[in-house]
Amino acid sequence: MSQTVLLNFLTAVPEAAAIWSALTVLALVLLAVLVARPERDGAGEPVPDPVDAEALHRADLARYADEVAVAAAGATQTARRRREQWLAAQSEADRAWTAYDEADAAARRLAGAGALPAPHTPRTPAEYAARERWLHHAAMTAHWRGELTARQLADVLAHRNGWDPRRHPAEQEIALARTVRDGRRAGWETAAERERLAWRDAELAAEAARTLAAESYAAITALRPAPASRVSTASRVPVPSAVRGARWRPARVG
Repeated sequence: MSQTVLLNFLTAVPEAAAIWSALTVLALVLLAVLVARPERDGAGEPVPDPVDAEALHRADLARYADEVAVAAAGATQTARRRREQWLAAQSEADRAWTAYDEADAAARRLAGAGALPAPHTPRTPAEYAARERWLHHAAMTAHWRGELTARQLADVLAHRNGWDPRRHPAEQEIALARTVRDGRRAGWETAAERERLAWRDAELAAEAARTLAAESYAAITALRPAPASRVSTASRVPVPSAVRGARWRPARVG
């Protein structure tokens, strides 16, 4: 009995020793892996180079300055074009006002003359035919001068909207003068509105050009090398957000 137990013991000891040896080796391997992993992770991440970061920063800032300079140049051209358009609209409004003023003065003179009694003429078919011919001729002449529109001329020839060829030529002349004056006033009001809108567009374009010019100057100034005593990482001018990898797109100005 004792020999059997001894035999079993001697047989199991090598197996247990082999198992414990394997477990010890596995534990040592795992410990080595855990110890070495932080070193490998740290070795895989390069330490940022301050010189490279500064160069990258200045490259981004230079690209931003170029983009803003191009946008500022385009905004300046737009502002110049808007100002020329406003000056043209202003000249047109001045001409429209002058035409209205002249038409108003003519209508006033004729209205004053109309206060006098009209000369007596016989009311015969020939007289009415002569009055009609006079009205048609006066209306055609006013249309050729640009004082009556085609629709107004059609009304006169068709005797619509109050045009009566039987009225005395003096009365017809006053009516024509008032019609021309009203048309000139409407034309001046339209031209004045166009001039106002052109002035607004010119002001918006000029403000956009001033803003972009200021940003361009600030970007160029940031690119200039600072004095040696002031050079530091903390004092570095930051690149505006969303600049890296993006193009400058100014807002449209009219």
